[in-house]
This record gives sequence, structure tokens and C-alpha cells, in this order.
Amino acid sequence: MSTDRDALLQAAKELRANRRVPEALAALDRLEALHPGFSRLYQERGHCHILHRDTPAAIAALGEAVRLNPTLPASWDMLEQLHRLTGDAARAAAAARNLAMLRQLPQEIVIANCLYTDGDLGPAEEVLRDYLRKDPGNVGALRLLARIHTDGDALDEAENLLATAIAHAPDYHEARLDYAIVLLQRQKPLQARQQAEHLLMHEPDNPEYLKQYGAACIALGDHEPIVDLYERLLTDERAEAEIGDLRLWRANALKITGRQQEAIADFRAALNVRSDQGVAWFGLANLKTYRFTDEDIARMAAAEAVPGSQDVDRTYLCFALGKALEDRRDYRSSWLYYERGNALRHATSRYRPEVATEAALRIKRAFSAEFFAARAGWGAADCAPIFVVGLPRSGSTLIEQILASHSAVEGTHELTEIGRQAAELCGADPDCGLPLHPEALGQLTAADARMLGERFLAETRVYRGLGRPFFVDKMPNNFWHIGLIHLILPEATIIDIRRAPMACGFSNLKQLFGTTNQEFSYRITDVAHHYRTYVDIMRHWDAVLPGRVLRVHYENVVDDLEASVRAMLDRIGLPFEPACLTFHETRRSVRTPSSEQVRQPIGRDGLDQWRHYEEWLAPLRNALGDALTGYRD
Repeated sequence: MSTDRDALLQAAKELRANRRVPEALAALDRLEALHPGFSRLYQERGHCHILHRDTPAAIAALGEAVRLNPTLPASWDMLEQLHRLTGDAARAAAAARNLAMLRQLPQEIVIANCLYTDGDLGPAEEVLRDYLRKDPGNVGALRLLARIHTDGDALDEAENLLATAIAHAPDYHEARLDYAIVLLQRQKPLQARQQAEHLLMHEPDNPEYLKQYGAACIALGDHEPIVDLYERLLTDERAEAEIGDLRLWRANALKITGRQQEAIADFRAALNVRSDQGVAWFGLANLKTYRFTDEDIARMAAAEAVPGSQDVDRTYLCFALGKALEDRRDYRSSWLYYERGNALRHATSRYRPEVATEAALRIKRAFSAEFFAARAGWGAADCAPIFVVGLPRSGSTLIEQILASHSAVEGTHELTEIGRQAAELCGADPDCGLPLHPEALGQLTAADARMLGERFLAETRVYRGLGRPFFVDKMPNNFWHIGLIHLILPEATIIDIRRAPMACGFSNLKQLFGTTNQEFSYRITDVAHHYRTYVDIMRHWDAVLPGRVLRVHYENVVDDLEASVRAMLDRIGLPFEPACLTFHETRRSVRTPSSEQVRQPIGRDGLDQWRHYEEWLAPLRNALGDALTGYRD
């Protein structure tokens, strides 16, 4: 806690004031062990060394203070004097320039910057708000307050503050870069890219601007340009660690665009920079078709076993080892690594099954057949969207690839617009993101529903680069929001792709998703609970909106592809095209873990993979209960 930290610092100051310098330094050593990034402890250590007349130690301590926090005027002042004392005129002049720059700023902004850098967000915000009352147009204060809100996950407020700052000062590029970053965090990739393009007009070779432009392109599903962009960044002089990151990012872009051999080469190049980089090993495993050598497996196992290795690396390594050993048919060892990786990832998960249960109950209470009957004909009359919903690892990428092979259908990716609208209208649980007040949709008017449908169509237009009449939104979590979808887009197609529970459950347990995605998938009981909740909610939608959702079973697609394709195209209102049966020949970017699998003909391997792990999946079978058979009702 910051109060304990500040109390320890104050105790050290009092010891120094009483000339008990060795005790003060010992107290600061204890403080450093607890809070190694606390800049003011190093400033205080500098004071102690000056009192001890230990100039080199004082310079080292103060140098660390300003490295952590460049807004410490006292540290720069002492450094200037100490460097002059030692005859280092260049460093003395540099310290003097930094001190002069800080003295030109309002004292409140310097204080707030100092507090912010040391993690004291609340006090920093108080100082800034007081200052902005007398100088509301100070763009530096607006930017710093926005950064505080960003760190506190209040992104809407941060966005507004940064928009105000760049309106006051259009050439304030640092604020515009922050604005682009926040827009991307708020899932507004088109606006984020526009801000990055504005910055690049002024500095075309600025690496931070180029990286932000690349991140926005990725969010828009436009991966081709960033392969060359990252290659361009790699031509500049860079630290080795940054080269590794760029190789990794480029490898992922190459994977998504189907350039597998080049992706493998870049993953390997990233590993040449840091051989224990778990995310690069996992990137190779996540190709699904890559086969590790004996040496690879030995290197991964050794890296995972290193005491004190970072949990994030260990997590990636465990899932990569699980896949590598599964391919070797060493299922026992494979499961041990999958189990270990899931345990590491679950430790940081915020998913709570009771929240999902309560959300499902609220949805069922809020939406009845009478609710929808009273609102028949509402929304935007447009049949272009095709929503593919369900659980992850159930075949949604396959369905999208099949449909996107039709000349009238465009694949996009897992779009976030519906989830964002649901959160705005209904609120969202801070941990799980599930709707808190679905009954709020009852307050919408017909005009509201039409406006929301038109907004969705407008916001998603940027993902439709081919201009085809229909497009797929394959966000699986939209099964929570079918009520909203029907209300605002009554002519949209909704397809529920469903996979048998044991196969689906195991496939989730062996997959490491993105940092905050699908957090239910890292514990057997949570996977089973989520599957049952999904089936329950879909049963409710079937009851209150009979026939509205087309259910497609993954196993049926495998057994009779053409019949399944014809059923989906009939529902959409499209004629059959043979290209849908040779979907694996369709060239397009695919972002999900199934990207390489959908570039191959359909096979039966995925139906029974879980049986190799049957002896360890008994808890999953037990926890699924009646969903084992009821999922096909």
C-alpha cells in the first residue's frame, strides 16, 4: 500500500534529519525490496550519500531517481551540483537543462507528474483537477489527467480529455499519439488509424507512429500492409529486444495472411534473440500444423523449468509443450503441461461462474416472446449481417471460411461492435464483461432500435473491403446478445455453430487465448459451467424467438458438408456455389487459432481428439451433466 510505502520513506527522512545515516540507508534498502520502482526512495538515498560525502554513490542514486521519474526537480538540482563538483561539465549542463525545463512548468503539473510516475494516481488526479479549475485549457494537464484515467481503465473519460487537448493544440503530437492508443483500446480502430496517419504526415519514419498505425491495421483486419511495415522497421538500428518483438509481430501477421513458411522463419528469428520467449514457441505451436523437433522440445522444457522464470513465459511454454507432445502421442506428458498452463493462466483469470449464471437469469427474465412481439418490425431493415455465434473452438472460423468462399459473402473477423453496444445500453460486469441490466433494452423506442442497427452497419463498413452484399461477424460471445441483435437487425442471419461438449471442452482447455479473452476456459469446472450456461441461453432464445437462429452442429458439417452448406445458404437467401465446398482454397486473412486448419480440407480428426485424454477428462464429463446429451435438443 502507498501509505506503508510513504511511511517507510518518512521514517528514512527522519533518520537522516537526525544524522543517523546508516539506519536511514538500511530503511531505504528495505523500502527498495518492497517498492523497487519508487523514485523518491532513490532521491532520498542521494540525500543520505551527500550527507556521507559519498559523491559517486549519490550520483548513482539520483541518476536512478530521474531515470524512473524525470520530473524530480530536487534530484536534477543535486545532480547538476555534483557533476560540477566532479568536473563533468556535459552532464552538469544536461541536468541544468532538465531542471530549467521543469521550472518553466506550473508547479502543480510537476507535482502531479511526480505523483503519477510513482503510481499515486488518486493524489495526482486531485492536484490536476484543482489546477484545471483555474487553467482549463492547459493541454499538458489534460494529457496527464487522461493518462491517469487510462491507467484506471476509465477510457471514455481519457478519450474526451485527449480530444479536448488536441482540439486546443493540434500539433501536440504526444497527446495525439495517446489519443490514437486510447481509441484503439476503445475498439475504434478506424479513428485510431486516422490519428496515426495524421502523425505520420509530420514524421513518416517515427517508429512509434508506425507501430500505432500497424496496430490499428491489425484491429481493422488489414494485415497485408503491416508485413512490409514491420520489415521496414527492422531495417533501422534497434536494440536486440525490439528486433525480437518486431520479428514476433511480423510472424503473427504472416500467419494470419497464410504465409506459413515465412511466419515460421520469423518466429525462429525471434527465438534467436531470446530462446526462452514463450510467446514465440507458442506461435509455432498455434500454427497447429507445425511439428517440433526433439531439440525444440528439450529447449522448451528446460526454459519452462527454470526457477524464477516469468509466469507469462511459462504459460506460453506449457501450452506449446502440450501441443508438441500431443503430436508425439505422448498424451500423459501432454496433459501435464496443458494442466500446468491452465493453472498458471487461471490464477490471473477474473471469470466467475456465478456471474455468468446471474447474467443468464437476468436475460431470461428480460426477454420474453411478448417482449419481441410488441417490438416486431423494429430496427434497421438490412439482411447484410450474418452472425455466427457459439462457444470458441466450436467451428465458427470454419463456418466463416465456408461462407466467405461464396461470391456474395465477405468474412471479417470477431467484431466487437455488438458487445460494445450491449455494454453501453446494459452495463457490463467489470470482471466478466457480461450484461448487468438487459432489461434496459425495454426502454428503447423504435427509433432507438433503428438508429442502433444503422450504427452497427456504419461502424462495420470499414471491415468490408470487398464490398460484397453480405458479411460475417463471427464473434462467438454474441450468443449473449441475440436479443439485442434481433431488436436492432431483425433481418440479419444468426447461425449457432455447436460442437459436442467433450470435444468442445477439451479443445478449449488445450487452447491459450489472448490476454483477456475467454477466461472461462482455464479450469475444467468453469468450462463445463460455461457450456451448460450457453446451452441454457440458446434454449431460451429458441423458446422466445422460435426459428430465429439456425443451429448447425459441427459434427454434421464434418459428416455432410454439402447439406450443411446448402442449409446455411438457404437461410441467408443465397444460391449454392461449389466454392463453398473447397473453402480451403479461399485466400483471405484469418486471425483465430484455427487459421491454418481452415486452409486444409475438412477432416474428422477434431471429433475424437479428446478421447486420447479421456482418463483425465472425467471431471469435465461429470460437471457437464445433462448437457452431454441435451446439447442436441
